[in-house]
Amino acid sequence: MATLSPPTRRRLRTLGFLSPWLIGFSVFFAYPLIATVYFSFMHYNQIKEPTFVGLKNWRYVFEQMPLFGPALWNTLWLVVVMVALRVLFGLSLGLLVTKLKSGVGFFRTAFYIPYLAPPVAATVAFVFLLNPGSGPVNEILAKVGIDAPTWFNDPNWAKPSLVMLSLWGIGDLMVIFMAALLDVPKEQYEAAELDGAGAWAKFRYVTWPSITPIVMFAVVTGIVQTMQYYTQALVAGKVASGVNIGPGSVVQPGYPDHSTLTVPQLVYQMGFQNFNTGAACVLSLVLFAIAMAATLLLMRKRSGLLSAED
Repeated sequence: MATLSPPTRRRLRTLGFLSPWLIGFSVFFAYPLIATVYFSFMHYNQIKEPTFVGLKNWRYVFEQMPLFGPALWNTLWLVVVMVALRVLFGLSLGLLVTKLKSGVGFFRTAFYIPYLAPPVAATVAFVFLLNPGSGPVNEILAKVGIDAPTWFNDPNWAKPSLVMLSLWGIGDLMVIFMAALLDVPKEQYEAAELDGAGAWAKFRYVTWPSITPIVMFAVVTGIVQTMQYYTQALVAGKVASGVNIGPGSVVQPGYPDHSTLTVPQLVYQMGFQNFNTGAACVLSLVLFAIAMAATLLLMRKRSGLLSAED
């Protein structure tokens, strides 16, 4: 029996350690991506064998699908506004909680608990709180003389209401930023104070450079998650519309006036309601391309900033 050479044994050992990642990458990323690209050039209704149609699905999505434009606009709007406000709000809460002298455990728990609520239950509760007819929020605003909007029933306020819902469950980012802020070396703050730095100077020159990688992590993961935004927008639209949803019922997403329609909802509608798998795959690839482009742009900008600092 031939004996393996040391380099070969090292390669096999390395491959063995990498095999869990390689299997997971192949099964859960590479194969689905290749299959999505393949079916984007096919006519496939999940029943008959797929047939090659070239760029027909791509032309249909970009030229003939009337809801693609509104869905893409809503998704990009949520990415820009929701991600920015979540990062800003989460960082602000993290700074607030880390600066408190007493009651830290109470406030940390109070801010984190909403994040633990199931998305569907949290969305239903939030829609009822903002109900224009009987919701307590509008009743309180009316008592102080404020003409409250109709929130999820108004196309102009539906997306801001979803942003408010996301800010309500900001506990995950708060905890992440708290960990990053507590990890900043206290010696740097002491040195800054000796140099006469104020609160803003310490944040700009000590805190911010230390937590920049965490901010980048929050932005990138926020973009990826918001590009897949589905459950909250769909549930909010259905509950606000007042439609009775029973077994077998199909409700068009995006209420009111397609203002809460996102591309993931369109993917589900095309793939599992209309059985147009090719168009659904095209939509999925568009989401993937935008998310990848945004991530690469942010990472490149981050690398440029680090090179400039060096």
